[in-house]
Amino acid sequence: MQRRKFIKKSAAASAAFSIVPSFVMGKNHVPPSDTLYMAGFGAGGQGAGDIGALYETGKVKFVALCDVDDTRASGTYQKFPKAKKFKDFRKLYDNHVKDIDAIVVATPDHMHASIALPFMRAKKHAYVEKPLTHNINEARIMTQVAKENGIVSQMGNQGASSDGSREARELIESGIIGKINRVDCWTNRPVWPQGIPVPSEKQAVPAGLDWDLWLGAAANRDYNAAYLPFKWRGWWDFGTGALGDMGCHIMETPFSVLDLGYPTEAEASCTTNWVGDFVEADYNQSCPSSSLVRLKFNTPKHGDIALNWYDGGIMPDLPDELKDGETMGAGGGGSIFYGTRGILICDVYSRNARLVPSSTMDMITPPKPYLERIPGDTNGHKENFVNACLNGTKASSDFSKSGPLTEAVLMGNLAIRAFQLKEFKKGKKAGDWDPFQYPGRRKLLWDGANMKVTNWDLANEWVKGSYRKGWELG
Repeated sequence: MQRRKFIKKSAAASAAFSIVPSFVMGKNHVPPSDTLYMAGFGAGGQGAGDIGALYETGKVKFVALCDVDDTRASGTYQKFPKAKKFKDFRKLYDNHVKDIDAIVVATPDHMHASIALPFMRAKKHAYVEKPLTHNINEARIMTQVAKENGIVSQMGNQGASSDGSREARELIESGIIGKINRVDCWTNRPVWPQGIPVPSEKQAVPAGLDWDLWLGAAANRDYNAAYLPFKWRGWWDFGTGALGDMGCHIMETPFSVLDLGYPTEAEASCTTNWVGDFVEADYNQSCPSSSLVRLKFNTPKHGDIALNWYDGGIMPDLPDELKDGETMGAGGGGSIFYGTRGILICDVYSRNARLVPSSTMDMITPPKPYLERIPGDTNGHKENFVNACLNGTKASSDFSKSGPLTEAVLMGNLAIRAFQLKEFKKGKKAGDWDPFQYPGRRKLLWDGANMKVTNWDLANEWVKGSYRKGWELG
């Protein structure tokens, strides 16, 4: 089916289902059993883990699975032999949308919205991996559609269901470190190649892979192993770089604890690549090998807050209060909250909230827990989603929360892309000394409510992204 016809058909189907729902259709509907019938999109890699974890709750049955790569998906397919198998998500929709209550989407970033939205409009609950979307506009649409259709939604940032961010919030709201004015967040990503040239060699497409379906909404190009199976994260056409990969995990802590909302401004600084002596490269289709992003937020409780993001080996300042040999964070990253009276550090996924110096924790009486905890251990985030679908409750990383978080993360990527943008100076060419000018190296001012950069219109082209003909977002 052509993409445009599929969009029209799914929209019509959505209207029909809103009148006569088949299974669980929203918060006000009670399921006929304790089983959630699901379809999974992306059955290899991260998707294999998500599908397995959802099944392990004991409350999920997979009706159908979809992956463009039979080889990558083979392990999952073997575990679920009764589930129907598809390569094209549109064919799964045509054949099984009436048979499912919910979906899980764990494909590359550029296809999250394209796959999820038709099912969400048909009132299917949605678990979508982080980052929620590939661009800001998609995140805004996903948030709105989830709200309008009354469906349960969850982004795959499991720290949102952990005790960590709740403990951090209780400590900060106790006033022990005062008002927060700065947060530093960092990651060890990228752990894949970035800051590299576009491959020029045409390679044979591996057996079992439908390359055209994998490209989906992205611009057409020849297959090359520089993109797959995991390296797609480092290319702007498919992924969202180190910040997109880990920002929804690490920035979730300050976002939840401080109620950050939309940023008001963003600027970036990134690695410069060189291809020869005094010869600067222009690799703007690849995310940079390292970056520093400065975001500003205005909050009712704390006033202006500066949030700084570091990746690719760049690290924030070591607090003077750390003991000699004591490290910041754990698990390849973390976040540091600077208050007017003290400092708090969290590890990746909001774990291990603690004051520094560490001896301070022995000198205080921690506040009595008052925020609701999410039951479950390592699988609590998935079970939280499943239970919300079955009980008609709200999940811990509902799109009303994770949509704006994703927008804040992707606003940082707008600043990175602006910093990368290069234009030849008059009379200059590639290989000349100092050939480029950099029009995007500025502070971008952001009107979050209207989803617009107000001081440099070119950046607004990245807010909505672009789609291959026939794959336009419906």
